[in-house]
Amino acid sequence: MSHAEDHEGTRRDFLYYATAGAGAVTAGAAVWPLIDQMNPSADVQALSSIRVDVSGISEGTQMTVKWLGKPVFIRRRTEAEIEAARDVDLSSLPDNNARNANLGDVDAADENRALGGNPEWLVMMGVCTHLGCVPLGNAGDFALDGGVGGWFCPCHGSHYDTSGRIRRGPAPTNLPVPTAQFVDETTVQLG
Repeated sequence: MSHAEDHEGTRRDFLYYATAGAGAVTAGAAVWPLIDQMNPSADVQALSSIRVDVSGISEGTQMTVKWLGKPVFIRRRTEAEIEAARDVDLSSLPDNNARNANLGDVDAADENRALGGNPEWLVMMGVCTHLGCVPLGNAGDFALDGGVGGWFCPCHGSHYDTSGRIRRGPAPTNLPVPTAQFVDETTVQLG
């Protein structure tokens, strides 16, 4: 084997590697726009976190806002609603999980469903966990006398109590509590 033949193999190997590298870079440049277009658009990212002014919500009323394309109930509960929710025997609940994204896997006690440890404020996704209908507020078998508190889904008859927990009907789980927090005394941030 001559000295020239030894270098020829090395040059050939270099050409193979250089061609393969250039092909990989070209393929990456061609595929990147296809992958990048699957990222959420700017308007969707802007909606992933919203701030809601709750200063206008009086005790015993609620506001419904749209977040990520779904309704969110923000309710300022009365002392009677809080007391009714806390008097419930947790073993009688069909779903004993709080479904609170802020706390993780904890029991469905009212304290674990209220916003940031403040029993007055309840923030929940306003979508029935049975088939995705929107429950009516201040309605159902678990609303207090005078029709205060509680939610009822008229489509299939699911009843939720003053803490948004499923009490009767086909819905399998409690209304979920989304990631939320108070950023100041009158502003709730969702997401």
